[in-house]
Amino acid sequence: YAGAQKNIGPSGVVVVLVNKEFVEKNERKDLPKTLKYSTYIKANSLFNTPPTFAIYMVRNVLAWMKSIGGLDQVAKNNEEKGALLYGALEKMSDFYRSPVEKDSRSYMNVVFRLPSGELEEKFISEAKKNGMVGLKGHRSVGGIRASTYNAVSVENVKTLVSFMESFAKANG
Repeated sequence: YAGAQKNIGPSGVVVVLVNKEFVEKNERKDLPKTLKYSTYIKANSLFNTPPTFAIYMVRNVLAWMKSIGGLDQVAKNNEEKGALLYGALEKMSDFYRSPVEKDSRSYMNVVFRLPSGELEEKFISEAKKNGMVGLKGHRSVGGIRASTYNAVSVENVKTLVSFMESFAKANG
């Protein structure tokens, strides 16, 4: 079971790979029909109306992933994007700081703070003027959140890092 939203399909997409024998041997009798994998296996995944748009989008994204070299290349790209962003944060640690311990960092959502809330708002505003959107941190936490999902290219991240360098130089 894997939440696949934003990386291989639209929000809410879930991918389930399940061994039929495992399901048969371990099926729980206390679950309602709609929560049993066996229900979907017996109905060839057609127990409910399939979400055709989501399936179509997943198909397109998987085809794209295959065309760029498969999961190995996707993983390599994600590692490079993470290294670029975290490298920039460490290089400019007098201006940007990551509130996340190194062993808990995510390559998909790189979060960081600036010296003040005012500078964070200015960063978001100026980034938007430069074509970079969606950088505002989660509403309950604040800060900056750079989401580097699979569709975000290494070049996109290099552009963000360049902007971060310029912004720190001008405002630090």
